[in-house]
Amino acid sequence: MSLQAVKQLAEDIKRNVSEVIIGKEEVVELLFIGLLTSGHVLLEDVPGTGKTVLAKSFAKSLSLTFKRVQFTPDLLPSDLSGIHYFNQKHGEFQFRPGPLFTNLLLADEINRATPRTQSSLLECMEERQVSIDGETMQLNLPFMVIATQNPIEHQGTFALPEAQLDRFLFKVKMGYPTTEEGLRLLKRFKEHDPLETLQPIAGSEELAAARQAYRSVGIADDVLAYLLAIVERSRTREDVAIGVSPRGSQALLRASQVHAVLRGRDYVTPDDIKAMAFPTLAHRLALRGIARTQGQAEKVLEEIIRHIEVPAEIGLASR
Repeated sequence: MSLQAVKQLAEDIKRNVSEVIIGKEEVVELLFIGLLTSGHVLLEDVPGTGKTVLAKSFAKSLSLTFKRVQFTPDLLPSDLSGIHYFNQKHGEFQFRPGPLFTNLLLADEINRATPRTQSSLLECMEERQVSIDGETMQLNLPFMVIATQNPIEHQGTFALPEAQLDRFLFKVKMGYPTTEEGLRLLKRFKEHDPLETLQPIAGSEELAAARQAYRSVGIADDVLAYLLAIVERSRTREDVAIGVSPRGSQALLRASQVHAVLRGRDYVTPDDIKAMAFPTLAHRLALRGIARTQGQAEKVLEEIIRHIEVPAEIGLASR
């Protein structure tokens, strides 16, 4: 698949999802980038902003198998992975797969599950496999977790640990629709649910080709050094307790490559890195003191980027 075909696929997906969800093209683009780069996405916003409908529309547009799990304090790891049970008819133990065995898993209100259940996702999110009763089983590919959490209500929740947050490629806020978008939404859902009639526009073959194509996008050494300078600066600031990990720097590189493709280029520019830095890096910063309580990660990241010299873009394509 050519890079132009990857860009066209992204446009087609955004247009298809917009038949259901109005005004969230940027969020759909981030989901597409996450799927291509084998990343996971954390959607954070108040209830009722369309997070679940967006995930369903995205999965349906790409013919992906979809499972939704409501995370609660009594949810067990085996409720996700599945169990071995004794089949009396056949006289043997058989495996009943859980919702992890899908292409797209919607972990609804993920922060309401206990740390034990949250930690059970670490292996599957990173290695695309799950260990059950001493046996390692491979998950379906592609495999992507879209998790949701409410940033306002904290009663009965368990904050995601740093190790869990670091496995999410993006942290994205949905936001409320504008007045015009809200009016269009009411008119669209007045008579029927458009999700019921939404048709897929691509399948596994197109997706696999797109996942391979973006890797050919080039990046000059000075742009790569610019990316690394942002990451390293996050590790040396006094108001940052934990900076961006090597996993985070690789995630930013992959996201920037796909972002370049979607902007019609076969090479990465500093603008690609800056555009992807906030959804990729902000949630990976653990701040100290009052900055931590006020949730200033994006402001800290903005200050880091502002004080790092941007390499000249002349000749980036040739290099």
